[in-house]
Amino acid sequence: MRITTRGRYALRAILTLARLGSEGSPVSINVLSEQENISSVFLEQIFFKLRKAGIVNSVRGPGGGFCFAQPIEKITIKEVLDAAGEALTLTPCKKTDLDCPKVGYCPAHPVWMEVTNIMNNYFNSLTIASVLEKNGDITDIIGAEINT
Repeated sequence: MRITTRGRYALRAILTLARLGSEGSPVSINVLSEQENISSVFLEQIFFKLRKAGIVNSVRGPGGGFCFAQPIEKITIKEVLDAAGEALTLTPCKKTDLDCPKVGYCPAHPVWMEVTNIMNNYFNSLTIASVLEKNGDITDIIGAEINT
């Protein structure tokens, strides 16, 4: 498995959005771009996918940008990676590839599928809030949401 640049940037930008938009205020693509040193054009493409997946909302006009569509305690890292288009599998094998000489039976297939399931469960257990909490960033964010 390899997380592409798009997936890595999506995760970085989402975590930065959580830190900067802690009071629910929208954060612009330009601010996220500057903070993470990521092309604003590339971030726009990523955030289009995140918005389509229901992870973020966009706010138009002056002072606009992106904010979360749901509490960060409910958004998993797997959801972010899925929305960015990452396939969290160790092998593209589906046990039906006719080009494979082991089609129908492959003794390695169950191993790859088990590890893929473990990995997906792990990313599904991590929320944006839990990642920030591990880094000590969550106290200010949750406090700001409670006071809002």
